[in-house]
Amino acid sequence: MSITVLIADDQALVRAGFRRLLDGEADLHVVAEAGDGASAVAAAGRHRPDVALLDIRMPVMDGIEATRRIVAATPTRVVILTTFDLDEYVYDGLRAGASGFLLKDAPPDQLIAALHAAAAGDALIAPSITRRLIDEFARRPRPGDAGAAVESLTARERDVLRHLARGLSNAEIAGTMYLGEATVKTHVGNVFAKLGLRDRVQAVVYAYEHGLVRPGAGP
Repeated sequence: MSITVLIADDQALVRAGFRRLLDGEADLHVVAEAGDGASAVAAAGRHRPDVALLDIRMPVMDGIEATRRIVAATPTRVVILTTFDLDEYVYDGLRAGASGFLLKDAPPDQLIAALHAAAAGDALIAPSITRRLIDEFARRPRPGDAGAAVESLTARERDVLRHLARGLSNAEIAGTMYLGEATVKTHVGNVFAKLGLRDRVQAVVYAYEHGLVRPGAGP
């Protein structure tokens, strides 16, 4: 199955480089390019690609607002690119609905893996900074009432959500909770469905913003 991709970056040479890389993959197909955030939103609405690869800093409209609008109006999933691994905009990008976050100098295989993960409904954050990103996010919670949605989760589903929020993979959660990986996958799916979440990144955001996880605390 071919995965369609939108590339948005204000530097034409960067876009050309990404296009060459992606066009070299049999199952990736670049359907549009954009040089600013507003054009990216328009292109996403017009082409409805599976994944949009957005630079976080663009003229007219930045990648954060573009992400928010694309996610709200289309089924397109967004992977954000940035130059700095602790860019202040990253946290806002995740809150806006991005399904992935990578550094611009990430190895090609990581970029391709991120696009595949996003298209499959999963998420990928640069491995070199995943833990640091989650730790930093944890120190910036915006506590809110967890509400009825969390009350609908079973005790085991809540535990799975807390482990997700700490960046554990399904295999790691299975080992921690002494469950089969298939069972964990089912619980993860139930958590997403009950809370209206798209992927693991949104689960991290939700858990910290609703006070379900605190830095340094156990599950």
